[in-house]
Amino acid sequence: MDRLLVGSEYASQLTDADLRLLASVDARSAGSGAGQAADGSRLRGDPAALLRLLEDPGVFRAVAGQGEAAPGWAGPASPFLVFAVFVHRAAAELASVDYMAERMGPRQRVPVYDVPALRDFLDAPARRLFLAELLASFTRVASGRYRSRAGGRTRIRRFSELDPVRLAGLLEAVPQAERPGVYRRLGDVTLFLTGVFPDYAAAHTLGPVNAARLLRVVGLPAAQQERLAGTPAIELLEHLGARWYRAACDLAPVTTARIMVVGEVADRFRQARRVLNHVADRHLFPPGSPWFTQPV
Repeated sequence: MDRLLVGSEYASQLTDADLRLLASVDARSAGSGAGQAADGSRLRGDPAALLRLLEDPGVFRAVAGQGEAAPGWAGPASPFLVFAVFVHRAAAELASVDYMAERMGPRQRVPVYDVPALRDFLDAPARRLFLAELLASFTRVASGRYRSRAGGRTRIRRFSELDPVRLAGLLEAVPQAERPGVYRRLGDVTLFLTGVFPDYAAAHTLGPVNAARLLRVVGLPAAQQERLAGTPAIELLEHLGARWYRAACDLAPVTTARIMVVGEVADRFRQARRVLNHVADRHLFPPGSPWFTQPV
């Protein structure tokens, strides 16, 4: 996706308050007066300036509660802006380190030395946008009920966007045209859980029965299902998440620029997960953070 098109996508999702915050930081940096700083509307038509500001350390300080524009978590920044800035901050942080610590289980961290691959992942503005949108999409989690027929009987089943096993059940209930969206959301929840809550994902998301059920959903041969069933939970979820994203791409009626980014993330799922690990460890869970609570 073209860089300016990505900037336009950000502009379409940022609130007026977001733009005022960005403009106020930009004006202070330039030494402009408060009157000019209050008007952020010009940024909607200047995607290049918008992308530049998302990387500005002053904007990070503002949305993280260290600057004058947004004291504490009560500032005017929307969740989408906060996550966009955190993802851009992660790119700057990873540019100056040789390795990162990866959570592999409760109280267990190991050094990871593929930081150059993570930098390369974040070099694409469209992939940064993808991660910001992913995080923002889980500030509110959809759940509900649907009807399913099995053995000649109609049953009422529940689903939740934070439960990939139940969410996968929708594939049997929705029309063919809606399946790409379900596959896309299955990829999203897998990336979100393994990236933001890897301890929970490793310990609670997959037991032997659920793992076998999800492997059947992706349509793997029996021999491959049996082999994968014995892999560690995070590795198995990476495999499943990548396949679900690819299924969303393969079944999409039109290949858009956005669906092409989904395909890129499918091919680089582990890198996307590790970037989110870094964002979560460094920025998502300060004291009093309003963004996410661990699934139960």
